[in-house]
Amino acid sequence: MGDVSPRQQHDAQARGQSAALSASSVLKLAAIVVAALTGFATLVSLGVWQLHRLAWKRDLIERVDQRVHAPPVAAPGRAQWPQVDVANSEYLHVSVQGRFRHDLEAPVQAVTERGGGFWVFTPLETVDGYVVLINRGFVPPPLRDPATRPAGQIDAVTTVTGLLRISETGGAYLRDNDPAANRWFSRDVAAIAAARGLTDVAPYFIDADAGEGQASDTPIGGLTVIAFSNNHLQYALTWFGLALMTLGGAFLVLRHEWRWRKLPAS
Repeated sequence: MGDVSPRQQHDAQARGQSAALSASSVLKLAAIVVAALTGFATLVSLGVWQLHRLAWKRDLIERVDQRVHAPPVAAPGRAQWPQVDVANSEYLHVSVQGRFRHDLEAPVQAVTERGGGFWVFTPLETVDGYVVLINRGFVPPPLRDPATRPAGQIDAVTTVTGLLRISETGGAYLRDNDPAANRWFSRDVAAIAAARGLTDVAPYFIDADAGEGQASDTPIGGLTVIAFSNNHLQYALTWFGLALMTLGGAFLVLRHEWRWRKLPAS
C-alpha cells in the first residue's frame, strides 16, 4: 500500500482539472447560446411588430385617401363629438353652413409652399347652433390684420367645405401659445375658443377647400399637406437583419470556443 508515485499524482490532478474545465466550458457555451437565442427572439419580435405597423399605416393611408376624395358629408354635430378622433375622422371631407365671426379671428403661425405667414382661424356660428373653427387659409405677414383684406370678410350665411382636422395642443417646439398677445403657434381649438370666449365649440377644426367661404383671393385655402411617414418596412428589415447577425455572431463565437477547448494541453 506504498506511496503514490509522482507520475500518478500528476495524472490524477490533470484529470481533475480537465473535468472542472469541461464543466466550466459547458456553462459558458450554454450562456452564449441562451443570450444569442434571447437576442434573436427579441429582434425578430421587433421586426414582426414593424410589419404589423406597416399594414396599419398602409390601411390608414388608404382610408385617408378615400376620405379626402369623397364627396363632402355633414360635419359631425354635438351627438357625434365623442367619436371624433384621428382614426375615425381625420381628413374627413365635410361641409357646414353658418355665419363667420370675423371679429374673433385668430392668426396661427404657418409655413407653407407659399412661404411663411399665418393661418386665418375664424369661428363659424353654424345654423345648428354650435361653433366650429374654420381654417380659412393662408395669408402672408402683410395681410395678418383683417383690416388689410376687407373683401374677404364674408358677412352672410355661407357654406364651407373642407377637411376635418384634429386639434393641435401645446404650441410648437420651444414656443408656447400666448393668447394674451394673440400669438398662436399651434391650431389648438380649446385654447383659441377659450381666448375668444366661445362656448359649445366642436372639438375639431376644418381646413377650408380652395375658394370655399371666400369672397376674394385671400385667405388662400386648399393648402392642406397630407403626408405620412412610412418607414416601417425599412425598420422591419433592419431588425430582421440584426437578428440574423446575432445568430451569425453567436455561431462564430461558439465555433471559436469549441476549437479552443479541443486544443491538446501542452
